[in-house]
Amino acid sequence: MMSGRHGVEDPAEDALSSYRLLPAGPTATVVVVLAATAAVGWFLTARQAWSMSDMATGLGQVGHLMPDTMGVVVFFTMWVAMMVAMMCPSLGPVVLAHRNMLRHRREGAASTVAFVAGYLAVWSAAGVVYLVPYLWFRRLPAEAAGSRWLPALAGAVLVAAGAYQFTRRKNHCRRSCASPQAFVADNDTGPGLGRAFRTGAINGVHCLGCCAGLMAVLLVVGLMNLVWMAALSVVFFAEKHWRRASGLGQLVGATLIAVGLVVAVWPNVLPKISGTRPTPSNVSDMGTMKM
Repeated sequence: MMSGRHGVEDPAEDALSSYRLLPAGPTATVVVVLAATAAVGWFLTARQAWSMSDMATGLGQVGHLMPDTMGVVVFFTMWVAMMVAMMCPSLGPVVLAHRNMLRHRREGAASTVAFVAGYLAVWSAAGVVYLVPYLWFRRLPAEAAGSRWLPALAGAVLVAAGAYQFTRRKNHCRRSCASPQAFVADNDTGPGLGRAFRTGAINGVHCLGCCAGLMAVLLVVGLMNLVWMAALSVVFFAEKHWRRASGLGQLVGATLIAVGLVVAVWPNVLPKISGTRPTPSNVSDMGTMKM
């Protein structure tokens, strides 16, 4: 199957071959800079998660951790750091493919920075979609932990996230993300920093369409859940590099559907997959508190 006008039969080969487009020096520079940027994102995220380790940031933590008081500004600061941490490691192929085109146009590194900035701008803006439900569920009383509707809602989110992995939209966006050279050839908007930013934003939209379903899982298990963040980052990286990424995505989807159904039937599973343990004392102590 072809991907775009300049597509290749195997998207994974397109992604892997992107590491051979430039000489070894520039390629290493791009990979090291992206890795270092991701490392900074992980450091900031881990520090924030540590400081909020006793606060609920997901449906599965309601009633088992303290009410979260994070403001909107702090939320977006956290969100941007999360996106840098989770997304930069998998950006190598498309940044290299775009850098290769810039080299032929004799454009400098500033256009590459603009491309990455456009990509991250889309994911930063997507934080609004996650902020709205987050502001709602953090106001839930602790008694909600013992209700039937909360685990049913959490289970439904997991099932929906899993089902999205089987949709045409997901597959289209995944193939676009896994075919960086085809993407750049089809979507490059021309020379200049502004157009490089726009091309990066277009790539961000495709990546958002590929990953948004799985990112919804964090609303259940906790936005600051480092274990789940790391696991999702590995999936995102694999989907942009591995030949069998389509099968992996469907396996992850089927697993999430199964976990969602289990959570809806056995609510005690919810705090366990969220990294918390239900204790009667926590619920009783927090029962009169409103979030």
